[in-house]
Amino acid sequence: MTVSLSAELWPEVQPDAARRLMLAAVESFADRGYHATTTRDIAAAAGMSPAALYVHFPSKAALLFAISRNGHEQTLTLVESVISQAGSPPERLRKIIEDFVAWHARRHTVARVVQYELQALPEQEYAVVTGLRRRIEHLVRDVIAEGIEQGEFTVTDVKTAARALLSLGVDVARWYSDRIGKTPKALGREYGELALRMVGARV
Repeated sequence: MTVSLSAELWPEVQPDAARRLMLAAVESFADRGYHATTTRDIAAAAGMSPAALYVHFPSKAALLFAISRNGHEQTLTLVESVISQAGSPPERLRKIIEDFVAWHARRHTVARVVQYELQALPEQEYAVVTGLRRRIEHLVRDVIAEGIEQGEFTVTDVKTAARALLSLGVDVARWYSDRIGKTPKALGREYGELALRMVGARV
């Protein structure tokens, strides 16, 4: 991966060296797992000395937190953007799942680290990330509840439905690769239709 890609992934992170370290950490965590990765591994992958890493991040856990928090903030922003737009509950739910799935496919390496290394976070940082996850889930719940009230959806448990739909999107990061022959956008469209069928909407 290149510096330009790291800028695309984390445009708000400064300086470039910090972004390079985050990118190197993603690659290392994805290849070895968080616990098997050392700060020396990350620094070497970023083309830096081990001491240089500590200029930008106090620990390996701080790097994981920066990656995880940023990924969850990006997906929260996707959901909030759809919520802010006009449209019926089915239209908004479809769009939420389309964008959520497409993000997890397009950023599958980052997303695997974001979603599957949560338990490695220290307690305080874990609480911050789970708070972001709850906000995403509550927004999806609200759309489903609105659809039920309007007679558009027929699910009996809003909480279970929201978690099931989001879990499908999260799991994309586990198996998706560029070799499957389907673009993230196309996959998102398919999942958007599946989401509506799952909540009993007329498709």
